[in-house]
Amino acid sequence: MEARPILWIVIPCYNEEQVLPLTAPLFLEKLCQLRDDGKISGSSRILFVNDGSGDRTWPIIQELAGKDPHYLGICQSRNRGHQNAVLAGLMEAKDRCDITISIDCDGQDDLNAMDAMVDAYLSGAEIVYGVRSQRKTDSFFKRTTAEGFYKLMNLLGAEVVFNHADYRLISARVLRHLADYEEVNIFLRGLVPLVGFPSATVYYERTERLAGKSHYPLKKMLALAFNGITSLSVRPITLITSCGLFFSFIGLVLMIWAVVTAILGHSVAGWASLVCIISLLGGIQLLSLGIIGQYIGKTYLETKRRPRYIISERTWEPARRHWIEEKEGASSGPFQPGEDQSALPSEGLRPISIHDNKSRSSEQQPRRARRSAR
Repeated sequence: MEARPILWIVIPCYNEEQVLPLTAPLFLEKLCQLRDDGKISGSSRILFVNDGSGDRTWPIIQELAGKDPHYLGICQSRNRGHQNAVLAGLMEAKDRCDITISIDCDGQDDLNAMDAMVDAYLSGAEIVYGVRSQRKTDSFFKRTTAEGFYKLMNLLGAEVVFNHADYRLISARVLRHLADYEEVNIFLRGLVPLVGFPSATVYYERTERLAGKSHYPLKKMLALAFNGITSLSVRPITLITSCGLFFSFIGLVLMIWAVVTAILGHSVAGWASLVCIISLLGGIQLLSLGIIGQYIGKTYLETKRRPRYIISERTWEPARRHWIEEKEGASSGPFQPGEDQSALPSEGLRPISIHDNKSRSSEQQPRRARRSAR
């Protein structure tokens, strides 16, 4: 009988105290159903990633882990953003499972799509993308801007899957190679396709949140879109160069027109040239400098090589603040309790007394005198 893959469902959580008690049983039900169907191993788990929540999200995760061994949880030391939270969970799981499925905690993504994802993996796919078949639940503005974002990303040279967010299956084999991508500015929707390997697509319908409110307002969506563009493509800089050439040509034409107008006496002396130069080039230069500055800023952050996330707690490890372990009746430190620290071995370093310092200073005085005499 062929061994069944171990699945870890990775779920990032940020201030989800309202929805987590509702969706956690649904995740467990789906995990047990996949196990009973013989598609995954009984050692499969659900991993919640607390992204520095300010509410009771982490205590709820701890309670779930204490009640059922299928639930696991890790807690980041602070809020690092959705993409870093997903990455932290994937990196935590890659050496403990065969496949991972990342999904949001809000219950909007169809859990039944996991069956098709696992089937695609068993058929040979290493990556399976969950793609929305339609956007009926989105407003007209959000639907239009979201679809325009995916089209713009592909137009700018970033390879992303249309209408795919972060609901995907990734094998541990792919995750080990994804770990080699060490950039700080993370956009997983574009990084995962760069890794390669055989992939498949599963379509599903997205519903409304079961509870709580969305943590992705327009401001965050725009920031994510801009981060994705500047992290995966340098084509905006190429477009800046093209725009510079184009407006330089337009500016040249208008300056010729300004000179001709001035010669004919139909304009105030000096006014036309100033308007042409300031109006046409000023805004373009500022916009160009802003875009280039974004790339320089990202380069600056990459050179620092700061950690992308820090795991402060794990539910399967005891919470400790003192890392020097002590045995009963003994200490692992250099001294035993109650031991006279003056009774040190004579080998190696030895205590330095005040008399030693005085004798050394007296020996150094004649040397200093001879140096001054020279």
